[in-house]
Amino acid sequence: MHTRSILAGMVALACLTAPVLAADYLGGAVKSTEIAGKMVLTDANGMTLYTFDNDSAGTSNCYDSCAVKWPPLMAEAGAAADGDFSVVARTDGTSMWAYKGAPLYYWQEDMQPGDITGDGVGGVWHLAVE
Repeated sequence: MHTRSILAGMVALACLTAPVLAADYLGGAVKSTEIAGKMVLTDANGMTLYTFDNDSAGTSNCYDSCAVKWPPLMAEAGAAADGDFSVVARTDGTSMWAYKGAPLYYWQEDMQPGDITGDGVGGVWHLAVE
């Protein structure tokens, strides 16, 4: 009887301390992952995604040298909106993904999954938080 109580306690503790499960979106191309206590959008490999204050809903304003530093999360030709995710047409003829209208980008200085070095850059770049 005592062993069952201990076992039950261990199972309850494991449930409370288990990491939050990541949600998959766009067929697994985007995930929601807990980073620094927030549910942050990442790509399938865990690389953090960001939003840009200088964009407007459904419009990217990051091109040329900006897009080199902040590569867009590209959408394949023919991609269609899915839930909170929409496709944004870029002026160069390509398409990128947006979350709730905010175009999504990577940061060139994030080197490994979970890096968030782009958060707050220039006061206009932020984690894409779910």
